Amino acid sequence: MNLEDKTFVVTGGASGIGRATVGTLCAAGATVFFGDINEEGGAETAAQVGGNSHFVPLDITSDESIANFAKTALDAGDVDGVVNVAGWDIIQPFIEQEPEFWEKVVKINLMGPVKLTRAFLDPMIARNSGKIVSVSSDAGRVGSMGETMYAGAKGGIIAFSKSLAREVARYRINVNCVCPGPTNTPLFNAQPERMREALTRAIPFRRVAEPNEIADAILFFVSDRSDYLTGQVLSVSGGLTMVD
Repeated sequence: MNLEDKTFVVTGGASGIGRATVGTLCAAGATVFFGDINEEGGAETAAQVGGNSHFVPLDITSDESIANFAKTALDAGDVDGVVNVAGWDIIQPFIEQEPEFWEKVVKINLMGPVKLTRAFLDPMIARNSGKIVSVSSDAGRVGSMGETMYAGAKGGIIAFSKSLAREVARYRINVNCVCPGPTNTPLFNAQPERMREALTRAIPFRRVAEPNEIADAILFFVSDRSDYLTGQVLSVSGGLTMVD
């Protein structure tokens, strides 16, 4: 897939799926402005990927930070697509969580992508083109024990994307979701070994995804090969979930 002369923004680019996405899009010829709250990790991604990647510090819970990130990217020229990857969670029973935890999960996993998307929407509408891809989660599709608030926020991203897709189709803007299952990321590897082993056994392929496998699905959705797809949810889970 050729993304030469295309520019995309990616959140969560300092590690995991976000880092893989930056590398995959740049390898296809795109210019990528990517953000993360982890500035050290962001610098590492930029060093690994090379000259057509540009790191801009970003806290998606901060309106000011989102505005600064958007201004930096848009000042450089047209932005062809937005990829919302940044996310966060801690696995624990819902009844053990405090309201402050709920609010943090929703700010990062739902409202952050919503606000980031809004920051780039007007120029896309003016140009009558654009690709918006949000990384949700299979937890948002089917639920996940110990991830109740996270699943709720990620389910919100799915509903937001489907509804936005209907609103902006008239402007030839595609809005889609990628839903990873368990993936070899710092977030997954922070879980107890027993949990990681149980999840791996439950996957028909008997392994978790690698970040680049999720990035490949994102690449498809930002490319011209998905021009007639919008409001869709693609599970990349090795067959762990197979429901509609």
